[in-house]
Amino acid sequence: MMKKQFLILSVTAIAIGAITVVIAQPPPRMHSITKKGVLQIRPATETPAIANEVKIEIVGDDRVITSNGIPNHKTGAFPNSGNPNPITAQSHQYRVPANPKVAAEATPMHGEFGVAINGIPFDPGAGEFYAGEPGWQYEPLSGAIDLGIDVSHAHVQPTGKYHYHGLPTGLIDSVNVEAGAHSPLVGWAADGFPMYAVYGYSDPKNAASPIQKLTSSYQLKTGDRPGGNAPDGKYDGTFVRDYEYVEGAGDLDPCNGRFTITPEYPDGTYAYFMTENWPVVPRMYRGTPSDDFRHGPGGGGPGGGGQMAGGWGGQSQRGGPPRPGQLLPDFVQDSLRMTDDQKDELAALQKDVDEELAKILTDEQRRKLDEPHGFGPPGGGRGPGGQSGPGPGGERGGRPSQGTPRNQRPQ
Repeated sequence: MMKKQFLILSVTAIAIGAITVVIAQPPPRMHSITKKGVLQIRPATETPAIANEVKIEIVGDDRVITSNGIPNHKTGAFPNSGNPNPITAQSHQYRVPANPKVAAEATPMHGEFGVAINGIPFDPGAGEFYAGEPGWQYEPLSGAIDLGIDVSHAHVQPTGKYHYHGLPTGLIDSVNVEAGAHSPLVGWAADGFPMYAVYGYSDPKNAASPIQKLTSSYQLKTGDRPGGNAPDGKYDGTFVRDYEYVEGAGDLDPCNGRFTITPEYPDGTYAYFMTENWPVVPRMYRGTPSDDFRHGPGGGGPGGGGQMAGGWGGQSQRGGPPRPGQLLPDFVQDSLRMTDDQKDELAALQKDVDEELAKILTDEQRRKLDEPHGFGPPGGGRGPGGQSGPGPGGERGGRPSQGTPRNQRPQ
């Protein structure tokens, strides 16, 4: 009787977990590509039909950034062949600490990294994963998958949200970022620290020192990927995990930032710098990030595919799709901010559930669950050329077939 009750509770928990995934996060898109491509940039030919609106104010201890999500510069044409979503007005509101503090430990990115001064979010991750071992997330600027990105390294989520994956060229031009001068402020990270683009002082403590391009300390790993259930081929930048942090290889720390004086902070601050080399937009926080930037439960809006949580290089990736039978997906655990004791108890419960599930399923069913392509999100089946089909969710939102009338295509 106790065993039966346990099974009922376990199956109920599994069902709740599955429902949570469906509601809180669009299913990731699965692919089999393992080689970097050529990034197809859409030229900035379109002037937004709606004017940019943004307000930045200090309210109590917070800096509040409110915007309609419409950029203050020209964009590529949306929809386009890589992205079927039109840009629409949003209701963005982000709160970050007005006086941020450095945390004891760095925090992996948990959704959008930050927001630009024009109110457009920085969201460098993508909801595109390798159809095999979890955690192999595609780098959206690698060109491996065409996501319809424009010259500002931005595109549109199914919700109509325009967001930056890399250097926001249109914004950079509007604030006159140029060689020979320290970058002006371009945005705020989720933890409240300022963001700059490319150029900073060669001596972070001396405003009279020469201006230089700041470089990240991330480099491509050498050799070949593991293969097997993981992708094969050389580490070429197709995946986020192709990169690793090499201390001293560049000017910046693992968070792509440093302590420095800046024109806006003559007494010094911790500051992030977008760089021309990977990761371009930082992906770890030096302070404590605001929940307004999370994807999924408790976040600032539906996620189109940011890295939920977890690092890169040799670190564990927690951004991949939940496995069958998982009680609480990783992004839910991160959103709940579970303690170590809670995670230990959950792991013990998960072990019991896995053992009971194994008893219920036949050998053939268990093999199907273990296969990299045997169980996936709706529409995630493999299409022509070995690439996954255009199922719902993800950054592109499900590309319609050519025979679908335009007024019936998903937005």
